[in-house]
Amino acid sequence: MRHAPHKVLAATVLLAALPLIGGCGIRTTTVPVDAGPAPSRVSCAVPRDGKAPETDTAVRQVYLVCSMQTTPVKRSVTLRPGRIDRLTQVRELVAQLQRSPLSAEAQAGFSTEVPGSLEILGPFKGDPENALRLNQAVDELPSFALAQIVCTLADDPSVTGDGGVVLGGDDPDSKLRRYTCTPDLRTRPDAADSAGTAVG
Repeated sequence: MRHAPHKVLAATVLLAALPLIGGCGIRTTTVPVDAGPAPSRVSCAVPRDGKAPETDTAVRQVYLVCSMQTTPVKRSVTLRPGRIDRLTQVRELVAQLQRSPLSAEAQAGFSTEVPGSLEILGPFKGDPENALRLNQAVDELPSFALAQIVCTLADDPSVTGDGGVVLGGDDPDSKLRRYTCTPDLRTRPDAADSAGTAVG
């Protein structure tokens, strides 16, 4: 009988240790914990409209931003009879990039980085005839805005035939650069810093 206190003590210690052994040191709680909403995912896929384009429009591909990359979507672009020259087409496409995303595009997670104040100018004196000048320095554009413009124009057959776009700023002394729609430009926010090759 004199050993009973030791057995009681041992049993008490064992019972006290069981929650730690079974729970790996993590205490259970009956208080609900709010971990916040589950992370949302965007589809980056716009449902097809199914409507035939109107007679004065054409379906063209433009690039918007979704899930940290530029992705093509289809847009109906207005044609201007008698004024369908290259510069007009470029301005029409860039105007599409400056618009707020359509309802279905916004629901799919699309946005645009192209500023509404951006203007597309023709080539300056001494520039190649396919050059496009902006009303600001190219390196002042957000990286994804540059990617949107380059990929939209480079992929449009009415704008370029070789998959490249020659861009420059509004300073006549600024150098022109030729850009292509590379995977880096489409997916890396900082790729614009090193994109393009010097022209001339």
